[in-house]
Amino acid sequence: MSAFPIDYIEPVFRPPSEAHSLILPVTNGCSWNNCTFCEMYTAPQKKFRARDENQVLEEIRKSGEQLIVQRVFLADGDAMILPTKRLLRILEAIREHMPSVERVTSYCLPRNLKRKSVEELRQLREAGLAMLYVGAESGDDQVLERVNKGETYASTEEALSKSGEAGIQRSVMILNGLGGKGLSEQHALNSARLMNATQPEFLSTLVVSFPQGLARYRERFPDFEPLDQPSLFRELESLIGMLELDNTVFRSDHASNALVLKGVLGADKERMLAQVQAAISRPEQARLRPEWMRGL
Repeated sequence: MSAFPIDYIEPVFRPPSEAHSLILPVTNGCSWNNCTFCEMYTAPQKKFRARDENQVLEEIRKSGEQLIVQRVFLADGDAMILPTKRLLRILEAIREHMPSVERVTSYCLPRNLKRKSVEELRQLREAGLAMLYVGAESGDDQVLERVNKGETYASTEEALSKSGEAGIQRSVMILNGLGGKGLSEQHALNSARLMNATQPEFLSTLVVSFPQGLARYRERFPDFEPLDQPSLFRELESLIGMLELDNTVFRSDHASNALVLKGVLGADKERMLAQVQAAISRPEQARLRPEWMRGL
């Protein structure tokens, strides 16, 4: 039996919806890697670098020979930092060697798109790039500064607007609880404002967690106080209540979420609000995910 055609550097991460996709690393690690809440790429072997292009192209060729693939996810943390011409060569190789592929996706830091024009993004979409997963985390500048995100409301709005104009779908992630008790209200308010301004096709909420403790987080956010479960639900209620979305698929079904929500905003807004309100007032009846099953 032939060896698997792709050489991975563990750990490898991908969005939940890419569970059945071929994970194709075109970079290693994350080019920013300074967010205080994120421990995904902190291992020494995950130091950021662009992978050798010839190796990537050879892995695409071998994958096409050995596998039947319908979806490809470009890893690691921000493949979109690569120059457009290089990304186009990768996408063209996927099209040539894996003609059964229907969709290519990638994580994307907003800063990755600062130097890419709408026309460049349109070229990438026409070459097969269908969707970007954007970890906005928050729309509030104070929260973003406290967690060392390296982004602002304006930089995230620009990236989401440019990719949307180019016809690339956007799946945006907001972190429930990121601002702690002190910044919870403005975190919800400005995150909703960002979503309303950009109208992403997909939106999900995850819950911030601290598997390695709070020390790293509190280096820049010394007065951070985590939200308890009722407060997390109240923040989520505020966020959903302020969302004015026309046709956005909403999910809070990641393993970090205690309450699973699925629907389309705005058609299902009132139903999902009622579910959150029921979880606040009657948690024993809300079918919450047990604590031991949760994690980020």
